[in-house]
Amino acid sequence: TRSEIAAELILCGGTDAQKAPWLPKLASGEILPTAVFTEPNTGSDLGALRTKAKRNGDDWTITGNKTWITHAARTHVMTVLARTGEGTSDYRGLSMFLAEKTPGTDEAPFVDPGLSGGEIEVLGYRGMKEYTVNFDDFAVKGANLLGGVEGQGFKQLMQTFESARIQTGARAVGVAQSALETGMQYALDRKQFGKPLIAFPRIAGKLAMMAVEIMIARQLTYYSAWQKDHGHRCDLEAGMAKLLGARVAWAAADNALQIHGGNGFALEYRISRILCDARILNIFEGAAEIQATVIARRLLD
Repeated sequence: TRSEIAAELILCGGTDAQKAPWLPKLASGEILPTAVFTEPNTGSDLGALRTKAKRNGDDWTITGNKTWITHAARTHVMTVLARTGEGTSDYRGLSMFLAEKTPGTDEAPFVDPGLSGGEIEVLGYRGMKEYTVNFDDFAVKGANLLGGVEGQGFKQLMQTFESARIQTGARAVGVAQSALETGMQYALDRKQFGKPLIAFPRIAGKLAMMAVEIMIARQLTYYSAWQKDHGHRCDLEAGMAKLLGARVAWAAADNALQIHGGNGFALEYRISRILCDARILNIFEGAAEIQATVIARRLLD
């Protein structure tokens, strides 16, 4: 979602001077962005974040600590949410910056002055690589304040929520489908009492319900994406797609592992990785509890 979030931030909230250089490079894959929002003591409550951006002549310096920053080492630009409003303690004092950085390596992830951090060892989804990032008077060009106006950061970020949640719903469907296919193949190959596991009704029933739930989650995700593509408000549908998709992915992975029996608990079997990967889907891009709150509020509108 990082490229999608960065592109939508610039597309919806950026100036023409920001769109012209950044959007083509993001679309082509020439540059890699990352989203820098979460802090050690600030997850869903972004209005309470403490990272500050201060004027330094025509430019800015950023100081603070961020965490759970995806592929931060190799990124070229960070969309950083920081507090610019003096004396503010809520969403109104937040601004968004396009903070350029030099891509690093696994061995030396952060090479720019004022930037440091380290990798976070994670349970699943290890291919993304997560980092803590520390800013100590990190320099950002004045022209890289998104939209050229202070105090619009949270509003700009909210414009990306629908797409990010739809995309996460789609990822969840993919994880669930992988679990179904892995469980199905094992049930066909593994034989007990002289017949394949799939011949046992309880096993076949698990696979059948996995297929049904995945179909429902997939169609809801498609519908949400259709709504977004046609310019309709879809925070309700996006929240539903993300909430349901994540639950279906976890249930599918859990059931597929159960079909594997004891072998499912062994790291050498693919299903163990799928189970670990599925767990994060209920957390990032808005935890399940946040999605439920969004859905409930919209139902009351």
